[in-house]
Amino acid sequence: MLIQKKVVEDGYTMPIVCYYLANEDIYEIVDGYHRYTVMLTSKRIREREQGMMPVVVIEKDVSNRMASTIRHNKARGSHDIELMSNIVAELVSSGMSDAWILKNIGMDADELLRLKQITGLAALFKDKEFSN
Repeated sequence: MLIQKKVVEDGYTMPIVCYYLANEDIYEIVDGYHRYTVMLTSKRIREREQGMMPVVVIEKDVSNRMASTIRHNKARGSHDIELMSNIVAELVSSGMSDAWILKNIGMDADELLRLKQITGLAALFKDKEFSN
């Protein structure tokens, strides 16, 4: 597993990004799930790091947390089309406008359209005008 080799060789060079869910008293990961999993599954790494890793806690509402996840993945050059499509569908369903999505996720209108088409949800296109 490449991520495990990276952590063994280089340590934790990037923090786990999460936010605190006060009503559940837990931290939920926005970025770094695989780095976190390596800590849980590798006794060697866990012992070397004394069970600790760098963490950054952000405070954002759910829509902005989704946007943060996409930005982190896109900045790294790794984003899952199905995941992005589902997040776009959730953002649209929660009332976020196309303009908000474009601005906060950092994609262009064509990419947003393609992601909406992938989901196949007609609801994503409601309130849109189409030519004959």
